[in-house]
Amino acid sequence: MLKFMSSLVLLLLSYTFAFASALPPPKEGELLPEIVLPAPQDADGQRYLGVSGSQTFSVFDIQAEVVIIQIFSMYCPYCQADAPFVNELYHQIQKSPQIKDKIKLLGIGVGNSRFEVDFFRKKYDVAFPLFPDDKFVIHKQMGEVRTPYFIGIRKHPDGSWKVFYSKLGGVKNADDFLKTIRKLSGLN
Repeated sequence: MLKFMSSLVLLLLSYTFAFASALPPPKEGELLPEIVLPAPQDADGQRYLGVSGSQTFSVFDIQAEVVIIQIFSMYCPYCQADAPFVNELYHQIQKSPQIKDKIKLLGIGVGNSRFEVDFFRKKYDVAFPLFPDDKFVIHKQMGEVRTPYFIGIRKHPDGSWKVFYSKLGGVKNADDFLKTIRKLSGLN
């Protein structure tokens, strides 16, 4: 009986520490932890984000005032249903001369390999860069959020990037989402 109780206590403690050590999702007003991604494989993706190189880059290297990060999964039915709205958001940003160089959009496929991310890109005709997170490294940094999840960050004069938007749920309406992003980021 003592052996059983000791095992039970150890099991409960391991669960407690596992949940206590999980990071919370990024909160509005906080600094975003550094996210390192593989460099885009195509010249268009590198040009769009304003990054270069063949290895990795930080989200903080992106040449924009505002970056919208979509946390998605190829297997998430909500992400699949939301893809046309996120695509519309991207196209609205690109059509606007006032903001197309100020706002950049990227997606991170949690638990997805390069193959799975590319499959999602092709199936849903996604024009903005998507990156794999097959080992859940970024997902853990972001508090293991459910999908789809959107994080908006803004570059400040001191070079820091602060979170201004952090929410679970899809876009649903590109116009409304873009208005919200512009308002909360202070981008006119």
